[in-house]
Amino acid sequence: MSRIGKNPVSIPQGVDVNINENIVTVKGKLGELSQSISNGITIKIEDSQVVLDRASESKDHKAQHGLMRALVNNMIIGVSEGWIKDLQLVGVGYRASNQGQKLDLALGFSHNIVLDVAPEVKVETISEKGKDPIIKLTSFDKQLVGQVAAKIRSFRAPEPYKGKGVKFVGEILRRKAGKSA
Repeated sequence: MSRIGKNPVSIPQGVDVNINENIVTVKGKLGELSQSISNGITIKIEDSQVVLDRASESKDHKAQHGLMRALVNNMIIGVSEGWIKDLQLVGVGYRASNQGQKLDLALGFSHNIVLDVAPEVKVETISEKGKDPIIKLTSFDKQLVGQVAAKIRSFRAPEPYKGKGVKFVGEILRRKAGKSA
């Protein structure tokens, strides 16, 4: 639990980290994120590194220590490089298209699903003949891009027999054998 929290987070060139009481604000070329830090965790900047310390060795403080370090690290990576999630539509007739921030999904239901994606997340659809359509989500906020990807996946989660549905690229599905004749 606490080993991750002990590692300092290095601040890359072009990223600005500000600490105001218990709120950390990270600003970079892609955007700006802020996160409140839990009680019992102190944060400071030492020679272009963010260092987090905990108040005690209690189980709760150890867990919060690792969590807060991971959140700050994800914010720094997000504003400097960004986060990408790719979803693949597996199934006959499954299609995806987008007009700006509106994502139009044909997933085998009677009507298409139209989803308004948050403005912080950039949506791109890739459709090549003979290959499954791919939805590419890009953002500087890891939590938001993961939430949007999970929402899209929930419309038609992959089923275990044929593997049809919306899955993450590279996701390994646990397949089941069908009826034995």
